[in-house]
Amino acid sequence: MPPLDLSIGLGTSGLDDPETCTDTVAAALDAGYRHVDTAQMYDNETAVGRGIAESDVDRDDVVVATKVHPENLAPADVRETARESLDRLGLDRVDLLYVHWPIRTYDPAETLPAFDDLRDAGVTDHVGVSNFTPDLLREADEILDGPIAAHQVECHPRFQQRELRDLADEFDHRLVGYSPLGRGEILDDPEVAAIAERNDLSPAVLALAWALDRGIVPIPKARGDHVRENLRAAEVDLPETALDAVDALDSGERRIDPDDAAWNR
Repeated sequence: MPPLDLSIGLGTSGLDDPETCTDTVAAALDAGYRHVDTAQMYDNETAVGRGIAESDVDRDDVVVATKVHPENLAPADVRETARESLDRLGLDRVDLLYVHWPIRTYDPAETLPAFDDLRDAGVTDHVGVSNFTPDLLREADEILDGPIAAHQVECHPRFQQRELRDLADEFDHRLVGYSPLGRGEILDDPEVAAIAERNDLSPAVLALAWALDRGIVPIPKARGDHVRENLRAAEVDLPETALDAVDALDSGERRIDPDDAAWNR
């Protein structure tokens, strides 16, 4: 199994226009991103795959992640739709395949062995989970034959996921943070802005640099100039005073909280 090198990634949720999605992915890779995240639920895997193909970056240098829709988590559907994702992406494998949400057709004893099978078959190099609670994460770790490579959850300065970050350390997997800018609300947060100003940074770069320093892999959505600006976070060395100030902002407020999410049961 090749190692999984997860750097700051490009999130593609909401990139619904195919041309815009393809151009954004290609521009992000050419700017220096090496991690692209999509999902069956986003309905843009074809456009993402075209962006990867149109970039000047070798495919083997890119971590490509996608996620199986919660309606497709019965074992036969996992196997079939994962291969359909490959067809849409135009790839012979993905680097990381997630259970997107542990809801609807998710049955841990049935679903997770199908992901093991796909890894063994070379459809994916690594298996991940997304939007799991600590209890579900521990259960998945016991059931899967192979290791959990990543757990993807909402994570940003106002919702810092300390328990799941601790579990990531315990299980030796990566904590991937979606909505690392709190669906844009972090950009207008006066307390974030004050810390950013003291460190001569934009709020976005501050939030992403904080995530990287705290061992979180952020996957911000961006278009245009923001794609390149967000990548600057990888070069920022935040002082401890700034990191501690951001740590103190955690209010435990989710921005993404569907009624059927596992934590609402």
